[in-house]
Amino acid sequence: MAKESMKARERKRIRMAAKYAAKRAELKAKGDWEGLQKLPRNASPVRVRNRCQLTGRPRGYMRQFGISRVLFRKMALEGKIAGVTKASW
Repeated sequence: MAKESMKARERKRIRMAAKYAAKRAELKAKGDWEGLQKLPRNASPVRVRNRCQLTGRPRGYMRQFGISRVLFRKMALEGKIAGVTKASW
């Protein structure tokens, strides 16, 4: 489980990237690289790290479900994820 401060930092980056998205696009279209440099670092969407929504785990993230592989396996075996069954042949 990730520290709360790490999860909060990621949420802050997501909010800031969304807030400055239009301004960044406008500056990029103009080619105003100095204006782009003056924006906050966390305004860049590249700085956002995909993390599990429940545990905050940064590795083994499954985009389709928004959770980590560990939590995905646990929830799938418990039947908490609709449409997911254990493969057998």
